[in-house]
Amino acid sequence: MKNFTPGPDTSLALRRALGQFATGVTVVTVKGERGPLGMTANSFASVSLDPPLVLWCPAKSSARHDTLVLAEEFALHVLGQHQHDLAKGFAHHADAFELCEWEMNGEGLPLIAGCAARFECRTEQRIDAGDHTILLGRVERVTTGEVEPLVFHKGKYGGFAAG
Repeated sequence: MKNFTPGPDTSLALRRALGQFATGVTVVTVKGERGPLGMTANSFASVSLDPPLVLWCPAKSSARHDTLVLAEEFALHVLGQHQHDLAKGFAHHADAFELCEWEMNGEGLPLIAGCAARFECRTEQRIDAGDHTILLGRVERVTTGEVEPLVFHKGKYGGFAAG
């Protein structure tokens, strides 16, 4: 085991250490001024069941940050293993909707089809957190699918093998 103190000169080591934690993969979508916009994120967490709250954290360095943070509503899609290309697409492009089936809900929020789960949320709180913003969302509608989730670990996408 290696020990180090997090700081500017050890940021890559910190990133690698954080990569040891396997996470699910999500795409967050919002209604942008120029149309639908999305971003791949693995910084998703359940916060509360009563009231139903979730959070996710966009990086301030992202060109999409302000649009995502200012949105009053967002949809968080837990991707399935079959949506690997979608995860990569939205990691690089805000408008990668051509890679998937999607539709707008009644409020104009873009919803991606075929996910393991989808949470339609109203932004409850925005919290400044270093180089990210924490977005706390109140879940207003949930949709679940029957697909195996996509997993991210050590910078790679994969699946979950039950043991």
